[in-house]
Amino acid sequence: MMRIETETDLADMAAALAGQCPDMARLHGALGLPPLRRRPAGFEGLVHVVVFQQISTLAAQAIWARTLAVLGAVTPERLAAAGDEDYRACGQSRPKVRTLRALAAAVLDGSLDLRALAAMEADEAHAALVAVKGIGPWTADVYLLTCLGHADAWPAGDIALQAAVRDALGLAARPDARTMAAIGERWRPFRAVAARLLWAHYAALRGRPAEPAT
Repeated sequence: MMRIETETDLADMAAALAGQCPDMARLHGALGLPPLRRRPAGFEGLVHVVVFQQISTLAAQAIWARTLAVLGAVTPERLAAAGDEDYRACGQSRPKVRTLRALAAAVLDGSLDLRALAAMEADEAHAALVAVKGIGPWTADVYLLTCLGHADAWPAGDIALQAAVRDALGLAARPDARTMAAIGERWRPFRAVAARLLWAHYAALRGRPAEPAT
């Protein structure tokens, strides 16, 4: 199992990916090395991904700051004990409150072992995460990519990634998640590297940060 821990890892894998795919070679040549984009793994890292999904980065940053201020610590115990008023003070939506409580419960009862995820292949770890109610494919894949550094994580449902694939491959329409899953097969075992290059391509097209969007 390969992981992207350092820029050297990313550079080596980007070169290998470019060697196996002309499209990726073209992007790599035009863009250079894409951003590493790593965050700490663990419970807080996964909660961070949940908080940032489906809202603007600016709004998510404000909600995250309020969450830290209200709860004090982002731990399974603290999130499980937090009341409705606490979550309202954090600015969390009702669906996200349900997800955060389900995530805290899964970690506390052992049905989700976050440490074990690090030893799993990307697809196996993805399945373990989406088994938690409220954790969807995008959240699972972004956690694997940004927090665990899986070299083969592939957020097929990410809209920015889909738009980048459409442009980079010259497709007539933006591919849906199922089509993206099929397209991504050509980039195994470096799908996370392909995702980083494609996000950088999207950023170059739109003048926006090279990061996932929902």
